[in-house]
Amino acid sequence: MTLNPNVFRDYDIRAVVPIELDEEGIKRLALALVYHFKPKSVAVGRDMRLTSPQLSKAFINTLLDAGVNVVDLGLIATDMLYYSAGAYREDLCVTISASHNPPEYNGAKIVKRGAVAVSGDSGIYDLRDLAVSKKDLRPAPGRKGKLTKRNLVAAWVNHVLGFIKLKNLKPFKLVVDAGNGMAGYFMPAFEKILPFKVDRLYYKLDGRFPNHTPNPIKPENLKVIIDKVKTGKFAAGLAFDGDGDRVFLIDETGRIVSGTIMTAIIAENLLTSHPNDKILYNAVVGRVVPQVVKKLGGKAVRVRVGHTLIKEAMRRENGLFCGEHSGHYYFRDNFYADSAIIAALLVLELMSQKNLKLSQLVKAYDRYPSSGEINFTVPDKDRVLKALAKKHQDSAQKIDWLDGVSIWYPDWWANIRPSNTESLLRLNLEADDQKILEEKTALFIADIKK
Repeated sequence: MTLNPNVFRDYDIRAVVPIELDEEGIKRLALALVYHFKPKSVAVGRDMRLTSPQLSKAFINTLLDAGVNVVDLGLIATDMLYYSAGAYREDLCVTISASHNPPEYNGAKIVKRGAVAVSGDSGIYDLRDLAVSKKDLRPAPGRKGKLTKRNLVAAWVNHVLGFIKLKNLKPFKLVVDAGNGMAGYFMPAFEKILPFKVDRLYYKLDGRFPNHTPNPIKPENLKVIIDKVKTGKFAAGLAFDGDGDRVFLIDETGRIVSGTIMTAIIAENLLTSHPNDKILYNAVVGRVVPQVVKKLGGKAVRVRVGHTLIKEAMRRENGLFCGEHSGHYYFRDNFYADSAIIAALLVLELMSQKNLKLSQLVKAYDRYPSSGEINFTVPDKDRVLKALAKKHQDSAQKIDWLDGVSIWYPDWWANIRPSNTESLLRLNLEADDQKILEEKTALFIADIKK
């Protein structure tokens, strides 16, 4: 059996197959899940990776042999996993997937009924400890679980379309890059209903990812879609990641729309029909978001970065929406879970309603230049953070420790936060103009590298 304990992460499990995880390892994970959570029923889906069918089969059969009833969801995007967990009654939902990782990876994402995330603090590390232990996890002999199948596509598409009004949408011409991932599975179902004319890139499901790795946060993976959008024939481009839960929009000039601006656009759309509601944004998202929310009468709530932390904050605050800089967008009416396709449709709807090009819509929110995320390998992260705070303690307008350290001045601000899993510090800086941005970014880079 191969099951490396290092593949268990805060939000999911990702491993190189079969070097770090093999079929016996996934069976052991299934037994650990049954032992720890004691579910009576589990829904299981999978993505298009080459190893997903056999890993999914081994996982399902182990659950059935342990007496657990299983609903086989077949191929699903991670958005569909959250829908299944929110709309149906199984105790747990699992997808065999490794998100946007390269072809040799696979793993699992686990959520409880109601789309409540299972994280490091709420079960993943318990599963790790059980799975790699010598403990006999096999349940006492008993009845075998019952296997049923469920196709989620039609019900999920209907759920997603409930976030917009079809009559509002203009017949835009779009380029959609599925990256040979799960967007290639679900986008055709939307295209039958939506008024858009879509030029498809890499819709064929192929876990080898022959065109590019399905990670749109890397600019080299967006070259083809950007070049195509810039031909002048298209209103926008949509680039999805491998499991379909992140999307990056490209405007008609070829510019990638940042997570901050996406968050501001979506907030405006939602607040028009939900006035005075709460909009959450993570600690790295720019100042334009709380400014827009306040102007529209909403309440802006700044929260820590991180999938599980945001879902917990969404429930705690009963937030209408939360945006992340990394391309995840969370919605109260989506069981407080994130959805790429809902986010994209809300942007396209506002474009339609305002009769604006995407670049024009973006321009209204493009107030502050930013550095983007700059990573540094730092052996003693805590020492560097304290040194930065000390340097600015007498001159800064404000310093907070919500997530790492954020240092605020009237015409610029910076957040420096540590990675949970690596010896990395991540710098994000935003300023009133390009000159201030370049000057302050250079100073922070020098201070962090000292």
